[in-house]
Amino acid sequence: MKADFASMTSLCLLRLSAIGDVCHAVAMVQAIQKQYPQLKITWVIGKVEYQLLKHLPGVEFVIFDKSQGWRSYTTLRKALSGQEFDVLLHMQVALRATIASLMISAKVRIGFDKARAKEGQWLVTNHAVEALATPHVLEGFMGFAKAIGVEDLTPNWHIPVPAADTQFANELIGKDEKVLVICPAASKAERNWLPERYAAVADYAVSKGYRVILCGGPSQLEVDLAASINHFASQSIENKVGQTTLTQLLAVLNRASIVIAPDTGPAHMAVTQGTPVIGLYAHSNPGRTGPYTSLDNVVSVYDEVINEQKNAPIKWGSRAKGADLMMRIQVKDVIEKLSILDSEILGR
Repeated sequence: MKADFASMTSLCLLRLSAIGDVCHAVAMVQAIQKQYPQLKITWVIGKVEYQLLKHLPGVEFVIFDKSQGWRSYTTLRKALSGQEFDVLLHMQVALRATIASLMISAKVRIGFDKARAKEGQWLVTNHAVEALATPHVLEGFMGFAKAIGVEDLTPNWHIPVPAADTQFANELIGKDEKVLVICPAASKAERNWLPERYAAVADYAVSKGYRVILCGGPSQLEVDLAASINHFASQSIENKVGQTTLTQLLAVLNRASIVIAPDTGPAHMAVTQGTPVIGLYAHSNPGRTGPYTSLDNVVSVYDEVINEQKNAPIKWGSRAKGADLMMRIQVKDVIEKLSILDSEILGR
């Protein structure tokens, strides 16, 4: 298969969302660029996700704004009019992505294997990646690079940040400071840990010499959760929720000593910066969606929950259901992970 792609000159990547997934996709893109440095790469991406990756070298972005409804498809068609790519990597299983792919002309259209090519994806592709039994999402994405002959699939990330954003983070966090950044909110409230438990961990961290900073987006859910954490905390916690752009947040995560987060984009952003992450998981399998380089640091009740809910053999991507599952994660278990990272990784 490698020989078939050696002469390709253009590639289109279709991955619209979400933040964590596009972080995984960056590692794949940069593995492709390493092997094919002259390849022209066009990435069809969501509007929000573009704000994080817009400075990525060697990639031309085309924004797909789903808020435009059906007009988003005609806008995409116009943006790509007259272009035929050698290869399309169709990397999103969603009906809107399947429809969007019809606006993209490509000779070879690579999608997921049969088991994963849902939402009609199999109808609009003519090649499939290798099937994997128990892949992490990042490994599943790397399958696309492998399908076009990439040999070195070791994940590495280089996501440029504007100098002003780096300066913002440097001014916020001193060079030798111990800083715990908590990004407490996921996109769905049920995946969030309890505010009083976040506060208890924050209090412990402060007692061990950490500055604790809350970070996140400007949604009301995130603002309210941060306020609740501050209410329950007895120590001083700095609240920066809603006060950073995505690239500023990336720079802050780079400066952090440790990050705590549930199943949410900033956990994967921290991975791209080489910062250790304590992931909190109940609804999804951390082996599949956890912070890739910090899987040993995850605090998870997923296995016990999913085994209670499923009698039949459990599929790798199965999600547990329930509004109160995160209550099963105990403060002591998170503090234990924090202590281990503090002593072993940080050497303190």
